[in-house]
Amino acid sequence: MVGLTHTVKTSGCASKLPVADLARILSSIPLMKDDRLLVGVETSDDALAYDLGDGRVMVQSVDFFPPVADDPYDFGQVAAANALSDLYAMGAEPAVAMNVMCFPSCMELEIMRSILLGAQDKVREAGAVIAGGHTIADSTIKYGLAVTGFTTRDRLWTNRGAHEGDALVITKRLGVGILNTMIKAGMADESVVRKSLDSMKMLNRRAFETACSFTVHAATDITGFSLMGHLNEMAEGAGLSVEIDSAAVPVFEEAIEGARFGMNPQGMYNNRDYLEDKVAFASSVTREMQDVFFDPQTSGPLALAMSDEDAVRFVELFGQPAAVIGHFTARKDVAISVL
Repeated sequence: MVGLTHTVKTSGCASKLPVADLARILSSIPLMKDDRLLVGVETSDDALAYDLGDGRVMVQSVDFFPPVADDPYDFGQVAAANALSDLYAMGAEPAVAMNVMCFPSCMELEIMRSILLGAQDKVREAGAVIAGGHTIADSTIKYGLAVTGFTTRDRLWTNRGAHEGDALVITKRLGVGILNTMIKAGMADESVVRKSLDSMKMLNRRAFETACSFTVHAATDITGFSLMGHLNEMAEGAGLSVEIDSAAVPVFEEAIEGARFGMNPQGMYNNRDYLEDKVAFASSVTREMQDVFFDPQTSGPLALAMSDEDAVRFVELFGQPAAVIGHFTARKDVAISVL
């Protein structure tokens, strides 16, 4: 059987529209307002947040993409973990989800079944349920979830609340976009395939639950717009800048090697083009490491802004690969400095 990734041109979150194109369109559309809408599209946050009026907040998101794994069951798991991550990044517990499926009418239906079973098992792991959804016939497979969860007003996290002096923590290694490009090109062995899948299938549930023990000032998850793209949103939202210690950032060493050989997804170049005037790299940061920082991630890490003390304790409790990778500073000429 032909692997699913060989039926599509782009995979996972690397298939997102270029951020510059998306920003141009969204900025031309008037915002819809509602007094109960606490978080909408204006801050480029991970999900919407709607005040239910009793102290609870409903959080909703939708995410779907072409296959990022050759095995249908694995693809379903990755797609579900990726969609659920948006809720964890907002401080919300997932409750219910609905399938979003585009499927070729000429393809074996057992493939669809395996995708749905993979997603169902991952949603069950998150303590939530899937009930229904929507399917259409399409030339290529695309799958994901519309997800709904709940939190409280005092525990709602957004991407714009960082404080000057906050530490920045991320909870997974970076580089899966490059790894997946290597895999699709036949330039990766089974150990690389397993590392990529294990990372993408890992729920951010434990990271969310561990962070709930601390005061989180801002949060997001790192997905298709890359570490640099999502940190730019955090910095802009807070009116601050962020300094990154490149040596502290957890990455897949195989991704560094892949970038050295040009195994970068198109989304990496889109991200770099949009963000190049917002990021300043020290001369010591190699081009390969820069590529990883612009690499579109699928089901990537949470990024958390919290006090130094809380950040150190969080990393101790959560364990590797979580790491403190930088700090928020007063606003500078650029949003992000990488040292």
